[in-house]
Amino acid sequence: MAIFQVNVTIENKPGISDPEGQTILNDLVLKGTHKTVSNIKTAKMLKFTIKEKDKKSARSKVQEICDELRIYNPMVSIVTIDVFEN
Repeated sequence: MAIFQVNVTIENKPGISDPEGQTILNDLVLKGTHKTVSNIKTAKMLKFTIKEKDKKSARSKVQEICDELRIYNPMVSIVTIDVFEN
């Protein structure tokens, strides 16, 4: 068994509003700073440390946990799972 770091990133699908990102962008616009920034999107990241036999098993187990606990809404969210060996 190996120990893996698994990062789960949850973000809104294109076309779904992102009020937090829009607020941050509006703040930059109002301050007149960082004029080259035209869009900001926020995301939530969960970091798991898990012991499994390989990367594929670690990814599957974390996907199962996220689905079981309904950590995200598949209708509005995109989920990316990245696995790194410790």
